[in-house]
Amino acid sequence: MRNLVLLAFLGFIAQMVDGSLGMAYGVTSTTLLLSVAALTPALASTVVHISEVGTTAASGVSHWRFGNVDWGKVLWLAVPGGIGAFLGAVVLVNIIDAAMAEPFVAIFLFLLGGYVLARFAFNRTSEIVSHLPISRKFLTPLGFVAGFLDAAGGGGWGPISTPTLLSSGRMEPRKVVGTVDTSEFIVALCASIGFLISLSFTDVPWGVVGSLLVGGIVAAPMAAWVVRHLNARVLGTAVGGFILMVNANTFFSAIGISGVTATIAYLAILVVWAVALYFAITALRRDREPIVEPEAAQVPE
Repeated sequence: MRNLVLLAFLGFIAQMVDGSLGMAYGVTSTTLLLSVAALTPALASTVVHISEVGTTAASGVSHWRFGNVDWGKVLWLAVPGGIGAFLGAVVLVNIIDAAMAEPFVAIFLFLLGGYVLARFAFNRTSEIVSHLPISRKFLTPLGFVAGFLDAAGGGGWGPISTPTLLSSGRMEPRKVVGTVDTSEFIVALCASIGFLISLSFTDVPWGVVGSLLVGGIVAAPMAAWVVRHLNARVLGTAVGGFILMVNANTFFSAIGISGVTATIAYLAILVVWAVALYFAITALRRDREPIVEPEAAQVPE
């Protein structure tokens, strides 16, 4: 019973992070399940995606109510994402270990995170979003790749979709987060179907699924409220720094950095993130300052 309560709390934290930043529910939950619940990678990913069917539905409704969803992009992300997720689930259970792709994905996301951080924190212009259309030819392959890696790797829909869309500068950060979270419902549903076809229904630890589900549903509306009221520049900076931290370990391993050097690099990233947040908040305050018109010069009589 105590473990189930702990898992519900972890589900709450994971959904708060995912619903606020548009990523990390799968990565956080899968990592914890592998270490705390001692599940196999396939079962851990199965549990996460089945619970996500409920949490993403609650998150999508919450983001919709707060106006965080661009419905014109949901379909073009969700459908190819669902196809990729179904295939990724089958691959994870029956064919290969998707961990082979982790170093390459981590390098891509780390560089993308640095770009997003710089774009939103150190951009001196007041208009940081161009509001230009995003091609369906861009959204479709993005959805498929993100969906496949999400199911095959236990998490990846948000970490790939959110920073990629943010880096384009064509959507408000809150719209990116809400759209990615809402379209994830189809991805989680298709991945779950793929897992249940490939695994025995009785193999799934339904108590663990229920615990994560309850915690995530409670957190969903709170996270959507945070996204609705957080400034675009600050939210984009928070996402960029979070991407760097999440992918730092795999990125360092891929390029041969370890030990004390890796520790120093972690600290450097934290310092850069803190400075970036300071710049973002300072720019926000500057943009909100009222423009004071100079008083007309008085003409002596």
